[in-house]
Amino acid sequence: MGYFQHPSAIVDDGAQIGPGSRVWHFVHVCAGAQIGKDVSLGQGVFVGNKAVIGDQCKVQNNVSIYDNVTLEEGVFCGPSMVFTNVHNPRSLIARPHEYRDTRIQRGATLGANCTIVCGVTIGQFAFVGAGAVVTRDVADFALVAGVPARQMGWMSAHGDRLDLPLQGSAQAVCPQTGEIYHLEDGCVHREAAP
Repeated sequence: MGYFQHPSAIVDDGAQIGPGSRVWHFVHVCAGAQIGKDVSLGQGVFVGNKAVIGDQCKVQNNVSIYDNVTLEEGVFCGPSMVFTNVHNPRSLIARPHEYRDTRIQRGATLGANCTIVCGVTIGQFAFVGAGAVVTRDVADFALVAGVPARQMGWMSAHGDRLDLPLQGSAQAVCPQTGEIYHLEDGCVHREAAP
């Protein structure tokens, strides 16, 4: 098996789970799910048939990873955060053919109780604040918060706030790693520490 599964968890036949992963209390992983190595699925997590979870992701308690949601490597999903899969759901109208792809790119953090509306892409190492409602794409390294989510600043890959304006040209140094970040044309790029 190569991964830990709590006795209360249900992993349907056919699910792919990488070595070193941990499937905790009352988790349900559907048959078509693809889960990488060293992933942690906290209590009460649900993973759908068409969900993809990359290596070293941490999904905290009570999160549902629905069909058409992809988490790239190293994504953090805070407790009780929410994904949607249909833009305009109705209980009386079945819309599985309208599921929209949602992609959370490498290293992004999704804060507790935030909502990610289907069809958006969250950029690499972006940081979504607790309780935010994300209705549109988020740039790499962007810090967003609020309802609806608005950009508040920039974050380093290490998880520290960068002293950069929202627009213009500037550079900042991550206080923890010494990596240099350049802001140009509304995009932040990272270079290795000197």
